[in-house]
This record gives sequence, C-alpha cells and structure tokens, in this order.
Amino acid sequence: MTVAAAIAQICTRPVTTAKARLLARDAIIDTLACMVAGREDISTKTVFEAFAQTGSTGEALLVTGEKSSPIVAALVNGTAAHALDYDDNFLPGMSHASAVIVPALLAVADFEKVSGTQLIDAYLAGLQAQALIGNGVGQAHYTAGWHGTSTIGSIGTAAAVAHLLGLNEEATARTITIAVSYASGTKGQFGTLIKPFHAGMAARNAVEAALLAKAGMQARPDILEGAQGFHSLFAGDQRRGWKTDIMADTTDHIIETAGVMPKKHPCCGSTHLIVDGILDLMRENGFIAEDVESVEALVGIANYRNLTYPQPVDEMQARFSMQYCVARALRAGHLSLADFTPQAVQHYAGDTLLSCVTMLSYSADEERIAQDKLPHVVTIKLRDGRVLRASRNYAAGGLQEPFTDADRFGKFTDCCGALDNAAGIYENLLALDSAKDLKTLKILFNSATS
Repeated sequence: MTVAAAIAQICTRPVTTAKARLLARDAIIDTLACMVAGREDISTKTVFEAFAQTGSTGEALLVTGEKSSPIVAALVNGTAAHALDYDDNFLPGMSHASAVIVPALLAVADFEKVSGTQLIDAYLAGLQAQALIGNGVGQAHYTAGWHGTSTIGSIGTAAAVAHLLGLNEEATARTITIAVSYASGTKGQFGTLIKPFHAGMAARNAVEAALLAKAGMQARPDILEGAQGFHSLFAGDQRRGWKTDIMADTTDHIIETAGVMPKKHPCCGSTHLIVDGILDLMRENGFIAEDVESVEALVGIANYRNLTYPQPVDEMQARFSMQYCVARALRAGHLSLADFTPQAVQHYAGDTLLSCVTMLSYSADEERIAQDKLPHVVTIKLRDGRVLRASRNYAAGGLQEPFTDADRFGKFTDCCGALDNAAGIYENLLALDSAKDLKTLKILFNSATS
C-alpha cells in the first residue's frame, strides 16, 4: 500500500466521538470569524481584484459579498481567513490548517444541500490528512523554510474536498497524489501580503486537485514517499525516512490528541508562548510596563526565523515582530485586532520598549537532541532588581489550556462585532453538527461592507 492510499484509507473512516466533533465545530466557527474579520484586509482585496474581476462566473459565495467560481472562492476566502493571522495553528501539520480546509470546503459546498454533519466530517478528514503528511516529513520541513500552510495544507486539504465531493477511497488517494504537484510556499514571505495568500492558494490547490481526480486525472501513486517525490524534496532532513506507522490503527482522531490551537492573539503564533508567559508573570507579580528594564525571549529556531522585523513599519511586519508584540502586551495587558491596524503600528512602533526586547533561539544541537518540543522561555528584568522567568510549552487555546465558552464568544465578537446580531449568529453556528443545511452561514457572506 502506498502512503497516499494509507492516508486515504484512514481519512475516509467516520469520526463519531462527541469530543472530536465538538472541537471541529469550534474550529470551523473560529475560522469563519477570522474570515469575516479579514475580508477588508488589503491582501484579500488584492486577491479579489486579481481574480474575481476577470469575468469568472459561478455560484460560490465570496466573503466580500459577491459570487464566483469555486476556484476564486477558495482563493479569496482562504486569503481572508489568514489575512490577520488570527486563525488557528495546527502543530502536526505545521500549518494554519483550518484557514485552508474551511474555505476550500465552502467553495464546493451547496449551501442548500450540504449538512453541517457533512461539513464537519470533511473537515475532520482534511485535518487528519494534514497531520499524517506533516508527520511524514517532520519538523525539519518547516525549519528548512517551507510554509506548511501552503505545502502540507494543499495536500491534506485535498482529502477534505474529496470527502465532501463523495469521492471513494481510490479517488481520494489520487486526489492526494495530484495535490503534491501543487505544494509550494516559503516562509521567507512572512510579513508580506503574499503570506495570507498562501492559505488561499492552498485552498484553491485542494479544490483543483479534487476536481481533477473526480474527472479521472492520474498521478504517480507513490509520489509522497517515492524517488523525486514529496519527501525526498521537501523533508529538509534526509536522514529521516517517511514514517510507516501512519498506517497503524488508532481510535482517537488527531483533533482529540493534538488538537488545533485557536489563537488568543492576532499575530504570528511564534510570539504566543512568550506573550502568554509575559501575561502570566504580570498577573502573578503585579508589575506594569514602566517597571520593565529588559525582556529576553528564548524560542525555537524556526520561530526565530519567522520573526524578522524588530522595527516593523506596517501591520503585516508588526504581526511578525516579537519586539512589537511584547511591547504592546506589556503596555495593554493583552493583544487585540486594534493593535495591528496601520494607524496603531504607526503610533506604537516607536515605543521605547521595543528596544528593550531581545530574542534568542535554541541551537540546532539542542533541538536535535530534545525528545519533545522545547519550551519558550521569557526572562524579564525589572527596574527594582527582580528577575522574573516564565516557561511555556503550549499556548493558550490548545487542548492543554483550552478556551472557555466566554473566550470563544469574545473572539467571535472581536472579529464579527460589526455584523447585525453577531450573538444570534454565533448561537446558530453552535448547532452546526445538527444543521440540515448551511443556510445559516450565508449571512457571513451577505453582510460584507464595501
């Protein structure tokens, strides 16, 4: 059995546990909120202008308020979902998994006929596929500079689209192998407008791969593990072969064991452990920004490489600046969408606190020897001589420290507060798994401002 066939076999299994389906529902709602919040971003508008204005027709809904083809819908809505970097992280896939999966599924879904149950089933299939593919190439893929959202995201999400289209196991495997040819996207683009487009690009890739498979397109069956295939070109560490234990039978879905991590802060996830650590220390020790003399952040190599803007000049760079995120967290006691507008960055980027923040990374040897992901450590020196330190392995929002109901609703209103009856919309979305169709989602597409 090829790796693609094994993944297809695993991902076509039904997922019936209440926990998995509840977590999937919450991830989908979180992504929808981020998509609405990102529809006015310049990255989304640029993608819309480039592709939706070229005469393409169709009935797929765009979050900007128009209709177009499924391909354009995936591009625009995926970009919007990732535009503000508020969408979830998924460590097994090294990806922003949901920002690719949800827009891709909605692009091909008939809102009048597809049930909420079918949407959740397909989402879970795509998430599992992203995990299996990420596990196959390993963390070295991400550390080498590949953006997992657009590489692993393209391939894994193709399995989700195949599921929603009703493709069988054999066709799903072909969908996966076709999607390998779409995998692309480098982390060198972080902090630019093209970065959120990676999510839109991956959603489009997944839709196209599934449609090609449905039409009968063929690709090399062992392209994931074979010579000149995905692993040999993208793994980053050629000493590590593709793990064959992906075919092992498991009882728990990846969303139950690793989970997706909805973001508490609307910025690069590489900052979150440090920001959470700072907020922990502030609560425990009662200091304020004016008391801080210096901040040292120790992070992983890949995280260090992601954060390349110590003095950001716009909101995109600010989301990828440890210095800016730390300074704003210290000043405000939290981070919100309001901290990452052009006006906010122009006002706050000159804060003297930015120059008090230094960032270090673990060595390659330390990361190689470690059995598990190393913690991020923040050390704060206060002007009164105290030295405070916090260490975190997990960010707020994941399975280890899950959001409360109030956290989830608060984030939804932060993203969708401009919508009429946002609270009522949220309540309706909570019943997604029992919804006979997706009509309740239409208001998120019909209420776009111009």
